[in-house]
Amino acid sequence: MTLFRPCIDLHDGRVKQIVGGSLRDGSAPKTNFVSDRDGAYYAGLYRDAGLRGGHIILLGPGNETAAKAALNAYPSGMQLGGGVTPADALSWLEAGASHVIVTSWLFPDGDLSMVRLRELSALIGPSRLVIDLSCRRVTNDAGEGWNVAINRWQTVTPVRLDAALFAQLDPFCDEYLIHAADVEGLRQGLDWKLIAHLSGLTQKPLTYAGGASSLADLERMAVASEGRMDLTIGSALDIFGGSEVTLSDCIAFNRKHLG
Repeated sequence: MTLFRPCIDLHDGRVKQIVGGSLRDGSAPKTNFVSDRDGAYYAGLYRDAGLRGGHIILLGPGNETAAKAALNAYPSGMQLGGGVTPADALSWLEAGASHVIVTSWLFPDGDLSMVRLRELSALIGPSRLVIDLSCRRVTNDAGEGWNVAINRWQTVTPVRLDAALFAQLDPFCDEYLIHAADVEGLRQGLDWKLIAHLSGLTQKPLTYAGGASSLADLERMAVASEGRMDLTIGSALDIFGGSEVTLSDCIAFNRKHLG
C-alpha cells in the first residue's frame, strides 16, 4: 500500500528544503525553507506520530552532528543517506539508522560497480541497505528515459532505470529511494511519467520524492502505482514552510491506509 514517508534534509548542519537542480559545487543552492529547528526536533515529530521509514539526507559535509542528533531522537525509525561508504555505514547503523542509503559510491567513474555493491551489501546485510536511484530525464538514441544522477544530482550517469537494472540490484538491498531531481523542490507536481515507468519494475519497497504539492498526490500515487510506491512530501509540507499539505493530514492518510 502507498504511505507517506517523512524526510529531513540537512545542508550546512541545518534543516532545509532545497530545489534539487540548484545543488551545485561552488555556489549556494536555491532554498525553499531554512528551519530554526534542528533535525532532532523533526525526528521527534515523526517518532511521536509513529511515522517510520523516512530518510535523513546529508547534502554535503558538515551535517554529521545534526544527523546523529536526529537518529538519537528516533532510534531505528529513519534511514540515513548522503556520502555513505563502507567506511562509515556500520557506524551510522550503530548511531540509530534503520538502514543506510547509498548512491554515488556505487557509481565510480559514472558507472555501476557490482563489486562495490556486493562489498557493502555483505558488510551490513541486504536488509539494512537502501539504494538511491535518483534520476534525471534523458533523451538519446535509445529514446526518452531516466538515468541515475549522482554527486548531489550534478552528474548524470549512462545507467538507465529499467527492468534489467533492478534485476541486478534486487538481491543486494531492501528498498529503493528515487528523487526525481528535475522536479525536486518545485512543488509543481510529481513526474507521473517516471512513476508509471517505475511501477512494476521491482517488487521491493520504493519511495518516490520530488514535486509533491498536495494531499491528492498521495491518493493519486496509490492508484497510479497500484499501491507499490510510497511518497515523500517536502517543501509543500506545513512543517517546512509550505501551505499545501499539513503533517497531520499525512499522518491521517497513513492511519487510514494502515487500518
